[in-house]
Amino acid sequence: MIKKIILSAGLLFGLHSFAQEGTSSPYSYFGLGKDRFRGTQDQRAMGGLAIEGDSTALNLVNPASYSHLRLTAFAVGGTTNFTTLKNESNSENAKRTTIDYLAVGIPMGKFGAAIGLMPYSSVGYKFQNIATDVNGIENTKKFTGDGNINRFFGGASYTINKNFSVGAQLEYNFGTIENELIESHSGLQLSSRERNTAQIKGMTYNIGLLYKKKLTNGLNVHGSFTLSPETKLNVANTRNIATTVYSQSSGAEYVNDSEDIDVPDYKITVPTKYSFGAGVGKQNRWLVGAQVTLQNNSKLINLSSANTNGEFENAQTYTVGGYYIPKFDSFSSYFSRVVYRAGFRYNKTGLILNGQSINDYGMNFGLGLPLGASKIDVGFELGKTGTTNSGLVQENYFNISIGFSIADKWFRKTLID
Repeated sequence: MIKKIILSAGLLFGLHSFAQEGTSSPYSYFGLGKDRFRGTQDQRAMGGLAIEGDSTALNLVNPASYSHLRLTAFAVGGTTNFTTLKNESNSENAKRTTIDYLAVGIPMGKFGAAIGLMPYSSVGYKFQNIATDVNGIENTKKFTGDGNINRFFGGASYTINKNFSVGAQLEYNFGTIENELIESHSGLQLSSRERNTAQIKGMTYNIGLLYKKKLTNGLNVHGSFTLSPETKLNVANTRNIATTVYSQSSGAEYVNDSEDIDVPDYKITVPTKYSFGAGVGKQNRWLVGAQVTLQNNSKLINLSSANTNGEFENAQTYTVGGYYIPKFDSFSSYFSRVVYRAGFRYNKTGLILNGQSINDYGMNFGLGLPLGASKIDVGFELGKTGTTNSGLVQENYFNISIGFSIADKWFRKTLID
């Protein structure tokens, strides 16, 4: 009963939290928004490294890991993000708290399965451009946007032999993204407003492979591969054009005239994405590895009709990371059983603005705090996105993440003597 209460409360909390604004990045104006990390907090604390399966915890990056489970695993995690956004002359601070994933994994002998909910991308920006034309008239454009694309997923995997496991995952993506442009001119009381609302839904899928080879000296060699083929999501668009009056005294916006415009529905491409990684380690002691993720972002387009800026190129992410456990079965020292994790990540995001590739760098470290077969994962991330060159914005961010992994035999039979 307690487990059912935990799961039900988690689902209700998660569904509400996924609807919140998940980013404060101006770069979420482009494409499908800002990509969210799609893994658990223990993987995030290693820079995103996800090259092995676990018997008591979920690996949400590679569906081939589900058959490695030996206990039913319930996982939930969230992040608080602190960001400083700055250009060549100004800076502002922002804070966001989000739920990152909610999932359950079930072992079934050589098979394993998992279902869950996590965000795919988020939009959350607010900025303006001010320019003066040749007649001395000041033109102001205010851009705002918010929304999320979420992903409900279900996957299964099979352990072929002691070295290989394979898995596949089906994902239903859904969400609403709203983009708004308000344009005003000095000397004119009325402003024009264009509001575009995109309702997005569609299926994607992911396949994975995990490899593990035991060596004679007690070491294990790990390998990982995932592939998410190119798919298309359906976009149902609505557009509203209005003239507005802004009240300086109340700060309120009043609509003077409004008209809905018919906009054809269309499909948007989710590019092919694949990753491969490898590492070496000793069971329940340490692991070090590297991972490369590639995505064909050159096929992306912008959702907003007002967005004519930016180009897209193929994205690349390079990760190195690992963990260390002093003595996992220590009875005398709790901190000898703690998992110490660290990682580094470089991400070429695939977005080009004003001739500059937008890159992201991050350093991670974290702790896995054991609670029997369950655990609490705490992670910290320090990073930077973008640059102040060419009139752009640089984001300096610090993330605090926490994840709970509850493992138990939920479906064992009750015996009566």
